[in-house]
Amino acid sequence: MGVYMSPGAKELNPWDRRRTPPGVHNALHEHVLHNAQGVNFQNLHRRAAGITSHPDQGAEVPAHASTLQAPLVVAVAASEFSVQTFTQPLDHFDNTTDATFQQRFWVNTRHYKPRVGDILARATGGIAVVLEHRYYGKSVGVQNFSTDSLRWLNNEQALEDSANFMRNVKFENITRTLRPERHHGYTMVFGSYAGARAAHMRVLYPDLVFGAIASSAVTHAVLMNWEYMDVIRLAADPICSSNLVNSISMIDSLLKIGPLRGRLKSLFGLSELESDKDFVSVLENWDPAVSSTTFDQFCATLNGDTPTLKDTERTWIRENIVVLCPQDMGLTVEDCFGTNEDSKYQITDLSEDWRPWVFQYCTQWGYLTTAPPVGTPTIISRLLDIDYEHKICIQAFPPGEYYKVPPLPNVTAVNVLGDYHIAADRLAFIDGEVDPWRPYTPHSTYGGAEEREDTVVRPFKIIPGGVHHWDENGLRKGEKEPKKIGQIHSEMVEFVKAWLEDWEDPFDEAMFRAAQQSKITFYSAGSRAEISNPTNNSIASVHLSTAYKSRKTVFNFSFLSRTSL
Repeated sequence: MGVYMSPGAKELNPWDRRRTPPGVHNALHEHVLHNAQGVNFQNLHRRAAGITSHPDQGAEVPAHASTLQAPLVVAVAASEFSVQTFTQPLDHFDNTTDATFQQRFWVNTRHYKPRVGDILARATGGIAVVLEHRYYGKSVGVQNFSTDSLRWLNNEQALEDSANFMRNVKFENITRTLRPERHHGYTMVFGSYAGARAAHMRVLYPDLVFGAIASSAVTHAVLMNWEYMDVIRLAADPICSSNLVNSISMIDSLLKIGPLRGRLKSLFGLSELESDKDFVSVLENWDPAVSSTTFDQFCATLNGDTPTLKDTERTWIRENIVVLCPQDMGLTVEDCFGTNEDSKYQITDLSEDWRPWVFQYCTQWGYLTTAPPVGTPTIISRLLDIDYEHKICIQAFPPGEYYKVPPLPNVTAVNVLGDYHIAADRLAFIDGEVDPWRPYTPHSTYGGAEEREDTVVRPFKIIPGGVHHWDENGLRKGEKEPKKIGQIHSEMVEFVKAWLEDWEDPFDEAMFRAAQQSKITFYSAGSRAEISNPTNNSIASVHLSTAYKSRKTVFNFSFLSRTSL
């Protein structure tokens, strides 16, 4: 089984509880696109990095990414694993178009060893496959990202993409037929958005999906996800968290005093910003890149000897955020951070690669990050209400000729598939104890979810102190992994082996001997990757999902660096 490697583990000690868990950093990074201000920030970061177009989406490194990410992302495109394509219908269901698109995938067969006999129990010789998500990277079958062109981007179509691929793909240089009807199906291992998809695939396509490991699987979609920031508040350094709560409370109070509004904004270098909501939204974006120590630096500033607006937070905001606005090039603060101009969110060419995920959460997933209910401390302004957070859905996606974005995200389309209660044999759920996305998984402690027994057939595991799909992170040398990470990997190996022991080939062995070699295992996508192999007797496969990544890397993978099955 591939184990993911996070570059941040080299610079930070992610298991030192005196610091904010790096996974909180990652989660914040994933969160940033959830309003119009997030799009502003992406554009500013791209401008700062000199990225103004996407001549080759397949190899681009996002402007806000850690420099450690760059070679990992590019390495996939330039590696020994050549790109292949699989023809998918743009519309699997309603015949609204007969158009097709070429969905990219990558195959690593260097460790594949065809065998005879009881190979499933022996768990050796796999194939690694990476499948790119529709509308991301170069798996795009439309000419632009207009409202009408995006109407085929939804859960149902994406799930059927995977199913159609499983049923019909033929791998180059593999003479044996490796399809589910001949070797009993795939095992999928995904995280985050893709974790929910793994669970959904196990339930909706049991004939194809033999098993699934759903890591940090957000199976509960919701309009307002205030709990996200609340988990961060509780997991962060207590002094930093308290200072941030007090600062936000003071700012909200001062904004109510007319004569002080302009003066307050000027302290942060934002005096020209017209909207109070835009102002506090800028203050929310202490969002660091993956592998960055930015949040630690921000907390260190707030934790200074004199934690006042004058001496700490406002200085940090000016020096780390406002500086992104190139005022020397004629842009104003309003140009950079204002969200009232609809036209700047209505460019629909394919270079606007923020649009697919925003469309997905505007139509089905929600997760509009608002302040918590009154009475619960908050680290973001209470001015950030659902109207402000949802505004981007109205601005970016005006009604088309064939499709209209719903007035609010239709989260029922996700929750009807099982919500907190989704369950099946050979479906595992693994979550981090302090993951900001945990409230939307079956391990939620905010209500709605129920305790479950952790069994081999239905594993239900929490990583102590863990955050967003930590089980998908790891080190190339597994023996150097922290104990809690090594432990969860060992448990995953054991329960998957137990699943494989229950496998029975329903076909004649002589006729299908060659096809008995593999189950297909999908590994989830993270933020960087190289394609490596699992050593189980399965086709190990990585399904690319860029959905929760704030600045869309085209190859949004993580390391598949160690094999252990």
